[in-house]
Amino acid sequence: MRSYFIMGLLLAASPWHYARADDKIDFAKAPWPAELVAVQAKPAGAATICFLEGPAVDEAGNVFFSDISGNRILKMTAAGQVSVFRADSGRTNGNIFDAEGRLISCEGAENGPGGRRRMVRTDMKTGQITVLTERYNGKRYNSPNDVCIDQHGRIWFTDPRYSADRSDLELDAEAVYRIDPDGQVTRVFSQPDVERPNGIAITPDGKTLYVIDSHPRPGGNRKIWGFNVAADGKLSGQRLVFDFGKGRGGDGLRLDMNGNLWVAAGILTPRGPGETTDVPPGVYVITPEGKLLGRIPILEDVITNLAFGGPDHKTLYVTAGKTLYRISIQVSGYALYPPLKP
Repeated sequence: MRSYFIMGLLLAASPWHYARADDKIDFAKAPWPAELVAVQAKPAGAATICFLEGPAVDEAGNVFFSDISGNRILKMTAAGQVSVFRADSGRTNGNIFDAEGRLISCEGAENGPGGRRRMVRTDMKTGQITVLTERYNGKRYNSPNDVCIDQHGRIWFTDPRYSADRSDLELDAEAVYRIDPDGQVTRVFSQPDVERPNGIAITPDGKTLYVIDSHPRPGGNRKIWGFNVAADGKLSGQRLVFDFGKGRGGDGLRLDMNGNLWVAAGILTPRGPGETTDVPPGVYVITPEGKLLGRIPILEDVITNLAFGGPDHKTLYVTAGKTLYRISIQVSGYALYPPLKP
């Protein structure tokens, strides 16, 4: 009884006691309930139920996107109905449609077991899945992450490993690869020239490749690199396009028809000693010369990737934590498929 009496006195002395619905309350200044929760206690995530990534939009306006934690690929129709497209995705991360409307997917190895660590193609008419590559020089990939396709049908993909468990790695580096139409795979860019490759995009003319370099360690790269692409697919002229500094840098990357880079980046809550809140979450628009044009704020903890959709490619879809966002924009985004309608 004594403890209840003392608590009653404390509440009676508090300006928050007996607040009515019509009182003007500044909820942001509500005090910590120190009598009930230790001051040093901090909320911590207990489980990640879904982690959305890799949106890709088809000609009918359907959006396909990964739930890496849920080990599935989801589908949202143009009317907004969401269903499971693939129940066992092999921990798919990035997705993109090729010029024939086939879905190219990066089956990774993050956020749980069951990752198949390979690149696959899905015929959307028959459902047939074709393995494009699952080994380089006889060794399994680290965790294919993101992908883009050029006008020649060459597939470019990144292969980092972000999970703490690296005991099953077989390759000697985290790198960028190119799959040619004949199936030949070439490592085009590797450590130490890149620390940890993530998002990737190529210009409509196929002459410039952009790669996000994002490592969460203290002092790690949070940069975007640009490369010249020769006719035979060889890269040269590595140059720094943009540096996010100490905050969480870029993740997914796409281009608009003016050549600007649209980058999913930032974080609300640092996940380790190497991340800060210097880069708030959102979609950052950057010119090819590295000038920041602005940010579309998205108040989710982790912004992962994006894609353009709609007949004019003026609808931007963004995967962020547990939510798929949509926003109308005033410039057409670039996507090999579906082609822009005149």
